[in-house]
Amino acid sequence: MLFKHGEIVMRILSKKQLKELVLYSPQHIARMEKAGNFPKRIRLGPNRVGWVEDEVLEWLQPRLEHR
Repeated sequence: MLFKHGEIVMRILSKKQLKELVLYSPQHIARMEKAGNFPKRIRLGPNRVGWVEDEVLEWLQPRLEHR
């Protein structure tokens, strides 16, 4: 999470948290990212990546509306 004056500005999702929201395999998510069909990951360190929660929820919204 990123904080600004005590307020949460942005939440970063781990791979585990992303899988709970999206239910795709890590390989499929990587393919969708590469094709430009999914929000890009953020490199947080040499062995850690994350996704901006708002971007993932924005990606999910049209799918929820379309059902």
